[in-house]
Amino acid sequence: MIDSGFVDLSLRSQFDLLNLNRSNYYYQKVAPNQSDQDLANKIYELWLKYPFFGYRKITAFLNNANESGEIRVNHKKVQRIMKQMNLSAICPKAKGNYKKVSYSLIYPYLLKDLKIEKINQVWTTDITYIRMDEASGGGFTYFLAIIDLYSRFILASYLSTNMEADFCVDTLQLTLSKYTKPEIFNTDQGSQFTSNGWCDLLKASKIKISMDGKGRCFDNIFSERLWRTVKYEEVFLKSYDSVKSAREQLGAFVEFYNYQRPHQSLKYNTPADIYFGIKQLKNKTKLN
Repeated sequence: MIDSGFVDLSLRSQFDLLNLNRSNYYYQKVAPNQSDQDLANKIYELWLKYPFFGYRKITAFLNNANESGEIRVNHKKVQRIMKQMNLSAICPKAKGNYKKVSYSLIYPYLLKDLKIEKINQVWTTDITYIRMDEASGGGFTYFLAIIDLYSRFILASYLSTNMEADFCVDTLQLTLSKYTKPEIFNTDQGSQFTSNGWCDLLKASKIKISMDGKGRCFDNIFSERLWRTVKYEEVFLKSYDSVKSAREQLGAFVEFYNYQRPHQSLKYNTPADIYFGIKQLKNKTKLN
């Protein structure tokens, strides 16, 4: 769009005509250095193990682990990295103690005191970070899973290299075409799930939209339990040298999780046993 070799019009004039800031043209993205990447990985692993830790406790934990004093981590740096990764301690937040983010579409939480008695009554989804091996360039990819809450069956999953809403909408559309649509779909207030594309698809399918409340850390507890299982039984045991390899191995784990892994809350049946009616549950899941 901007042509530095165009002699009849200066760069300044081109920027003025296009209403663009010149700093964007000259800016070059700087890749994070390896030490910052390693620190981010350590912070993420600690947060998964102790999700009730905030940046202060994580800083103290990291510093205490380096008793030699060779590495000291500043709490401001830990706070900045956690903010970039959208990580925070899982604990009730004081009312009015945060600045409400203005998303395009926000819907009420519909699962309070709801008894989940059957499959396809409530679906939920979430995204988690998946660390890549240094051989693949390091960094993170983003793993989406759509879950039936009653059976814990993973209806669909996808590994993306970006956090854009498009891959979430495409995965949702494919899932709705494959399975009986739910009565309620619950998500957090992430930008992917408050986008027009996501909400319009649910409304067109006549599905009630539910969203976790701000500061309600336990609204998405089932997704967090799934991510803990994925991390400790798959991700932390592997090394993904490419996005393709990560997709294949995570896909294989989802198959194992759905069809072979006994689930304690399902009386040691598999999610597939419950979702496809091979086994029946007598208990009802109630969300507070």
